[in-house]
Amino acid sequence: MSVFGIGVAYGVATLLVMFSGMPIAFALGAVAIVFMGIYMPSASLDTVTQNVYEEMASITLLSIPLFILKGAAIGKSRAGQDLYSALHAWLHRVPGGLGVANVFACALFAAMAGSSPATCSAIGSAGIPEMRKRGYSGGFAAGIIAAGGTLGILLPPSITMILFAVAAEKSLGRLFLAGIGPGLLLVSLFGFYAVYRFRREYAAAEAVYKNGGPEAAILARDEYTLAERFSVLPRVIPFVLLLTGVMIALYGGYATPSETAGLGGLLALALIAAIYSVWRPSDLAPIMKSTIRESTMLMMIIGMSLLYSYVMSYLHISQSVAESIVAMHLPRWELLFAILVMVVVLGFFLPPVSIILMTAPIILPPLRAANFDIIWFGVVMTIVMEMGLIHPPVGLNIFVIRNVAPDIPLREVIWGTLPFVLLMMLAVLLLCFVPEISTGLPDLVMGPDGSR
Repeated sequence: MSVFGIGVAYGVATLLVMFSGMPIAFALGAVAIVFMGIYMPSASLDTVTQNVYEEMASITLLSIPLFILKGAAIGKSRAGQDLYSALHAWLHRVPGGLGVANVFACALFAAMAGSSPATCSAIGSAGIPEMRKRGYSGGFAAGIIAAGGTLGILLPPSITMILFAVAAEKSLGRLFLAGIGPGLLLVSLFGFYAVYRFRREYAAAEAVYKNGGPEAAILARDEYTLAERFSVLPRVIPFVLLLTGVMIALYGGYATPSETAGLGGLLALALIAAIYSVWRPSDLAPIMKSTIRESTMLMMIIGMSLLYSYVMSYLHISQSVAESIVAMHLPRWELLFAILVMVVVLGFFLPPVSIILMTAPIILPPLRAANFDIIWFGVVMTIVMEMGLIHPPVGLNIFVIRNVAPDIPLREVIWGTLPFVLLMMLAVLLLCFVPEISTGLPDLVMGPDGSR
């Protein structure tokens, strides 16, 4: 059979197995092993465990369970709720300040936890009921938390970026650094939209009230004294200092990503023990159980995805696809557009981890040939994959929100997230025209002749 035929069969088999309901890790591993048995020497089956181990024996991947430990320690405590309460107390005078506070709370918690679902759950469990109580519509409240949660895979420490750095063989520290500017851009866009949407809902409620209707909860105003605002800071500042210290250690060159992750995890455990008295074995059990469960799931997906990519490479599927894309001689921006559309479509069905590990061998060679900087592309691809977290049919964050706020209809949740998808598209366009947002290097996505 030709390489094209094998490639089609490989792709169709993967989709069929995934749609059967089999977990992603086992689906990828099963397809890879079957095609190894059919098209590769029989001796190759004897090296499956060795190949998986060698691919996973990366010091960079060691940081994943350690960052997960840090996120679980923070997520299983009251840190998220306290962070949200502090921001609300200080931003309550801003129009839509409650919505803006949730955006900032999601950003800060995402930077501490590195997980989108954990951010949605921790901030949403406190933020959505408070917004609903104060008259925010269900779709608006759900959209803010779902979109804010996506920042977990863009702001460092991002597990998704760790995997991209491994797949692309690029500096993890530089990739983390490149994600800060776009992360702040999205925080700003989400915050401005929260203010705009609040003004619209406030104006509509005010018009109803002036025409003799009932006074809506959104018209009420919270007031906090200066003493009350300062009283909420002691429990929050230590975690902000932890985040700052981790960033300084990483970007200052004082520690490797793995060392930083380990230090962050230990300090997070120490902080929740000191602040929330979470130190007994019964208190730590849910944290450790969550860490082991999520780490095992991710590492299985990583291992099987790398085996899947190895088989794809051995059978020359990825090389042939890359050569075909290059042979089309698409202009560089049309090539980028086609690849990002493919990522969006894959986001309908697959999580970011699988998208990166399955597509990296195919899409990175043509992008390098077109003189795109891979660090810059990693940031852009991450934002595009964020869209997959809040659009149907998969939309992982949408289903997290449904668990946190089951009273909000799914239709409202989806419509509430769509404006944030458009804002992410706007952020991608801005990064294409102003790449300095991500890197500060004006020639990062320019060809050798200086053309964009």
